[in-house]
This record gives sequence, C-alpha cells and structure tokens, in this order.
Amino acid sequence: MPRSVNAVASRARRKKILKQAKGFYGKRKNVYTVAKNVLEKGLTYSYVGRKLKKREYRQLWIARINAAARAEGLTYSQFIHKLSEKHIDLNRKVLADLAMNEPETFKALVASVKG
Repeated sequence: MPRSVNAVASRARRKKILKQAKGFYGKRKNVYTVAKNVLEKGLTYSYVGRKLKKREYRQLWIARINAAARAEGLTYSQFIHKLSEKHIDLNRKVLADLAMNEPETFKALVASVKG
C-alpha cells in the first residue's frame, strides 16, 4: 500500500506562509523555514503593537487634556474629578479632540465644571 502524505494540504500550508512573506528581503521571502520564523515574529510584533497603540493614544489624549486644562487653571486630575462630580460623561478621546480643535467649547466646558 502506498504511503499517504497529504501533499495537497502540505503544499497549501506552505504556500499560505510564503504568500504572507511576499515582499520580505532575501531568503525571508522564498525559503519556507526562514519565512515561517520571520512571519511568526512579525505577527507577534503586530499583535503587541495593537495593544500598545491603545495605551499610546490614551497617553496622548491625557497630555492634550492636561495642557488645555492647565491653560484654564486646573490640573488634569482636578478637571476629570469635577467632570465626574457634575455627571458629565465625555471620554478622553472626545475631550482631547475638543481641546485641540474647538478650544472655545473646551473653555466653556471647563467654566461649567469650575463654577
């Protein structure tokens, strides 16, 4: 009885990896074992990067809100605390956007929580 090797599935698996490695430099693009290792590492970096992106954006929003709030005489923490006391539920992304693109609206918001 001949040996069954499942060549179709094996080739498809290798082709999938090599297709994803298209555009890589040198042996990374056409040698399966090298491409597999490089691709695995790259996919790991992209997974981690998606998590870091969220952290970095939140950090940026907080810095922008803090700068705008300090211009109005409040620190970031005081401003966020007063917002929560007044039951104003705006997330940091929206607050940072207001601070950057609509400073007058942001000033009015700060004035409403101050007084």
